[in-house]
Parts: sequence; C-alpha cells; structure tokens
Amino acid sequence: MRWLRQTAAVMLVNLRTIPARLGSSAVAIIGIAGVVVVFVSLLSIAAGFRAVVQGSGSPGRALVMRVGAETELTSGIDGVEVRIIKEAPGIRRDGTTTLASAELYVIIDVPKKSTPDTTANVPMRGIEPAGMRVREEVSLVQGRMFRFGTDEVIVGRAANREFVDMDVGDTIVSGQNRWHVVGIFEADGGAAETEIWSDARTLQSVYRRGNSYQSLLALLDSPELYMTFRDWLMANPQVHVTVHRENEYYAGQSELMTGLINTIGFGIASLMGVGAVFGAILTMYTAVAARTREIATLRALGFNATSVIVSVLSESLLLGAIGGLIGCGCAYLAFNGHQTSTMNFQTFTQVAFAFRVTPQLLAMGLFYAMAMGFIGGLLPAIRAARLPIPSALREL
Repeated sequence: MRWLRQTAAVMLVNLRTIPARLGSSAVAIIGIAGVVVVFVSLLSIAAGFRAVVQGSGSPGRALVMRVGAETELTSGIDGVEVRIIKEAPGIRRDGTTTLASAELYVIIDVPKKSTPDTTANVPMRGIEPAGMRVREEVSLVQGRMFRFGTDEVIVGRAANREFVDMDVGDTIVSGQNRWHVVGIFEADGGAAETEIWSDARTLQSVYRRGNSYQSLLALLDSPELYMTFRDWLMANPQVHVTVHRENEYYAGQSELMTGLINTIGFGIASLMGVGAVFGAILTMYTAVAARTREIATLRALGFNATSVIVSVLSESLLLGAIGGLIGCGCAYLAFNGHQTSTMNFQTFTQVAFAFRVTPQLLAMGLFYAMAMGFIGGLLPAIRAARLPIPSALREL
C-alpha cells in the first residue's frame, strides 16, 4: 500500500507539471499524432477495398470457370460446355428458365473523372437475360434495363461516380465501339458496381469471340447444394471446369491487394514511428532534466526507484494517448468514407471503394501511439531512477 501511495503521489506531481513543459510535450504529441494519421489512413484503404471485394457474391451462387483459371479474365468456356453446365443438378429453375448466366468479361479503357487525361481499366461484362435474376441483390436506381441484341449498356453506381461518360444518355467510346448508357444499377456496394453490363451476344460479336464465354454464374436452389452441383461437374468428362462459391472467389481476389497495402502501411508507420519515438525520448529527457532536484528530493525522502519509473512512464503514456486520440480523430474525419478507385492486381481492372476507418483500426492506432509513448519514456524513466541523490541535490 505504501508503494502504491508513493507511486500515485509522484505520478500526480508529474502530470500536473506537464503544462509547464507544454512546448516540448506538444512536439511529442504532434509527432505521434502524425504517425497515427498515416498508419490509420493507409490501413483504411485496405479495409475499404477488402470490404467491397469480400462483401461481393453469395454462398448461394456458384461461379464456373475453365480448369486452371484463377480469374474470369484468364478463363474460357465454349458454348457446348455452357449447355452441359446448365443441365447440372442443384441449379434453380423457374419453369423452363434455368437461372444461370454464361458471361463474357473484357476490359475497356475509360478516363477517370479525377484525372481525365488518364485512362483506367474498367471491367465490362456481357450477361445473358437470366443475369439480372441470378443476382438478386442487383437493382436499377436510374434509367432502364438495356435491350438485348443492341449496343445499350447499364453501369454500376461506383463506375458512374468514378469514370467519365457514365451518366444515363452518355455514350462510352472504346476504340471503334460506341456503347449507349441507358441505366445505372447498384449491387449492395459490391465489386459489380464498378462494372459495365451489356448483352453477352453483342459483346461476343464486337470482340469476335464466336460462341465462347469466360464464366458461368449459377443460382443454386440452396447453398447446401453447392457440393452436389460441383461434384457433378467435376465427374463429367464433357466439361473441363473449376467451380467456386461466388463469395469465396471474390474473397480470394482481395488477398494480394490488401496484403500489399497492409505491408506498405505497417512499413511506413514503423519508419515514421522511429522518429516519433525519438521525439518522445527527447521530451521525457527534458522533463527529467528539469525535475532533477525534485526527483532526488523524493528519493531522499524514501520514495523508491520503481515509483519514479512508473511516474515518468505514466507521463509518456499520457502524451502517447493524447497524440493517438488526436491522430485517430483526424484520420476518421479526413478519410472515412472517402471515395476512390484502384487497380486490382489479380484481375488488372479498377475497383471503386470507400476508405473505411473502422473501430478496430482506431484501436490499433491508439495502441500504436501508446506503444510509441512507452518506448519513448522507458530510457528517460530508467535514467531518472538512477540519478545519484547527492549530486542531483546539489544541481541548481
């Protein structure tokens, strides 16, 4: 109990004298806050990208691609295989209509609104008439559905926001091709909202693909029938395909990009954190130097070294916490919800998303700030505890 009373007394004295050292304390706080802003903002990019991609798809839909293909862009399925795949058990049927859509997936260059002189790879998907019914979360928010057999298209809400010529009534120019925008759709914020949709047959003709597709998306009677559907196709020698749950396919598409962003974020934050730690060390050394006689007096009165160490560390942790809170608040206000788009390096197409400053990221930022404060205060705290009492008392 005596040790606790001593520690609390010294700690309160330390904290009360912070205003007297406001200049040096502010340097440490600002340094730590800056690191936290960068740390949280970079990781919020990965969180936003991951939320869009991993939030896409449904466990009740199966995506069929050529065996060995990792993305739709590298896949290829001919029309004969499509017909056989649609006969597989487990696919939902509405009367004579099989709820499966064989689809073409290409890339077109479209200028970005933020940088009109720079083009971006925007995915364009050709769907069959069942394509909209297969994706139950998709709905038109403006305009109308395109007419099959024409050069009309509908665009995702994120594509409309990020790229030029994506409003209803606009014409998208890609090489010699002209596509007339007649509608805008949303898909619960998923990756599909960055795409342009057209008639698969029309797209085949424009890109001279014959009777070939790149994937087939099937709506299952229930998610539990996925293995029945998959095993039937795997055992059928007439088709050479691989099958994924749609949500699992999209989750895999985010791994490379989020891993890269997280690596960069932690790397930059670590380098900046070294500078912030040195700032905290200098601040706390200044605090110890200014209180040399006071600390020596406390030691002479019987206060133990541990109490001194805890008191210095408490001040350093408080500065770290203040810097962390300021940094987290700035990162949230400046970046949360900010809309942008970036390249998905697994599909080489643009994905539009919003920065997400999540509670988990804020907690990580605050923890990182306090860790910097603790490391910055450790050496000064040890020095304060080891001050020779007689010589320290003689200092003016």
